[in-house]
Amino acid sequence: MSYRKTFRLVCGLAGGSGVLLFAAAAAESRGYFGERSGEAASRWPSLTALRAAQPAWTPAKHTPAPTGHAWDFNWDKRDPSVLSNGKKKESATEDPGSEQDHGKPKATRNILLIRHSQYNLSGNSDKERILTPLGREQAELTGQRLAALGLKYDVLIHSSMARATETAHIISKHLPGPGVELMSCDLLREGAPIEPVPPVTHWKPDAVQYHEDGARIEAAFRRYIHRADPKQKEDSYEIIVCHANVIRYFVCRALQFPPEGWLRMGLNNGSITWLTIRPSGRVALRTLGDAGFMPPDKLTRT
Repeated sequence: MSYRKTFRLVCGLAGGSGVLLFAAAAAESRGYFGERSGEAASRWPSLTALRAAQPAWTPAKHTPAPTGHAWDFNWDKRDPSVLSNGKKKESATEDPGSEQDHGKPKATRNILLIRHSQYNLSGNSDKERILTPLGREQAELTGQRLAALGLKYDVLIHSSMARATETAHIISKHLPGPGVELMSCDLLREGAPIEPVPPVTHWKPDAVQYHEDGARIEAAFRRYIHRADPKQKEDSYEIIVCHANVIRYFVCRALQFPPEGWLRMGLNNGSITWLTIRPSGRVALRTLGDAGFMPPDKLTRT
């Protein structure tokens, strides 16, 4: 076998079967390529490197090991089978299951988290940080996208900051139905939820800001991100217009990911993040920062 043909064979095997690569190495060491062992070692250094780079395959090495804790089904403290003190209910009725079923959630909550559109970064106060012309266009596109989904929205809650309020009002004009209720909430204002890991150098709030903002944003999470109330009969679709830091923190908390990882995600202006919360307490992330409905020249992240 010629040197060139053999080298092509070895290169093809480098990303394939380790067994065949081992066989080629054994043949080389025995001089089956027409050379003695010592000559082969000097002429085929690349084969030696490929053999070293090929890891020994074992099931244990290629099976990811579970990390972290098991899913906490009572993460929102609304699991009907568990009391607030964490103990299982002990019903005194003849049919304990009937009482539990009566207080069991049956509906699914769909929460669509919208990041506000592009705004004036040079404003000195919140009132001056209003949407730019492009930002208003982005809000129109987001509203059109929400309308195109054909869903019956129950409520539109927005941060009380100017850029989120303006975004919400533009979106509301596109929503179907007799009129979706708009609600403003101070808890949803932008802030520093928790010190990110790994740290970044371009943004370093002080400890006091983390302490104050973190408690507020966590309170917003507990108010808005939870399973449906047992009295809710139908699935709901709720829109929350707020800010990138708040949305990213909500996603980490809802999925029971380490909340300090929130800054590892990025969100475009006017993007849609969709959380689904099942009656059982299971949470699914349907979309994260979806902005595919916007033309490329309309995409920003400010």
